[in-house]
Amino acid sequence: MIDTEPQLAVLLEERKARRNAPPYLPQEDGSIAALLQGWFEQVEPGAIVSGVSRMGGGASKEQFIFTLTRGDEGRQYVLRMDPLEAITETSRQREHEILKAMRGVVPVPDPVWLDAEGAHFPRPAVIMEFIGGVTKPKSDGVSVTGLGTVLGDPLREMIRPQFVEALARVHNFDWAGANLPSFAVPSGDANQATRWLIEFWKELYEQDVVTKEPVMRLATQWLQENVPSCDKICVVHGDYRTGNYLFDEATGKLTAILDWEMCHLGDHHEDLAWSMQPVFGTNIDGIFRGSDIAAPEQFYADYTAASGNPVDPARLHYFIIFNAWKSYILVSTLGVRAARHAHNHQDVLLTMLAGTGPLFVDELARLLQMEESQ
Repeated sequence: MIDTEPQLAVLLEERKARRNAPPYLPQEDGSIAALLQGWFEQVEPGAIVSGVSRMGGGASKEQFIFTLTRGDEGRQYVLRMDPLEAITETSRQREHEILKAMRGVVPVPDPVWLDAEGAHFPRPAVIMEFIGGVTKPKSDGVSVTGLGTVLGDPLREMIRPQFVEALARVHNFDWAGANLPSFAVPSGDANQATRWLIEFWKELYEQDVVTKEPVMRLATQWLQENVPSCDKICVVHGDYRTGNYLFDEATGKLTAILDWEMCHLGDHHEDLAWSMQPVFGTNIDGIFRGSDIAAPEQFYADYTAASGNPVDPARLHYFIIFNAWKSYILVSTLGVRAARHAHNHQDVLLTMLAGTGPLFVDELARLLQMEESQ
């Protein structure tokens, strides 16, 4: 077993068993409608499923929106189901648990039903309430959501304090008092949480590597040799950025924080560095804004004021390197393999995202060269 969280180690082993499976066939609306109706005949007898439609976007889950009518009331829900392989390797059980825990802490959809093992649906699935909102302004109609999304004025100023405050609430959440049975608590030493993280992503890389970039080997070695101590274990979202929250474009109000699938217990600097990654930001009039929210210095200052958590430059720098390394694994290793073996419903998107891989290689080379010169 890999030295990582026990449930994640199991996921890694299960993933190996799927590697030689035949191509994955994306589910059709009619098939999903029948599966949903069969599910609700068991859990909500008398409920009627209608209006099933595939949702666009998403490089990791097949998503369908539908209406569930019980009596005279109809409500919309979203089915999130694993493909055979994806740009990430995650657990619907963990996603369900963290969304339940975060209800009332930050705005999240309620995960109402769970098929953790794929006993009814073709693959593990969770069904959650549908929440209205958009992930980007209508004016930004051509970019992939989250990659260089421009919020612009006045939305940026309306969203920024909510974005920062929500992250502060996540990091200060009392996870020890929550019901999170599938999240292992790092207890070996102050480095264990980050060691687990490194070993998980390293194993994913070694399973799926397509091109053995020398800088990736150097980065892996540097990350293993320089693991920083973590004095406060917190909930880490794992993908906190513009594109992973919904907002009302008219009012700028955040309606939901999305995509918790990479959530784990660890160091808050990981989320801070992720939000400020160059690929998620904008550079307008010579000003770089991470997630088009704020320049990094302002974001870190606002975060400290909102959370009371310090921002340590050394730990932040570590996770800047980690996130560039992780991003390469996502787009140029996991995504490429899933697309090449037709194990995903978004082959075209995954192939396109692979084109960002050289950006992360260049970033790693620059960052590691800085380390050498110090």
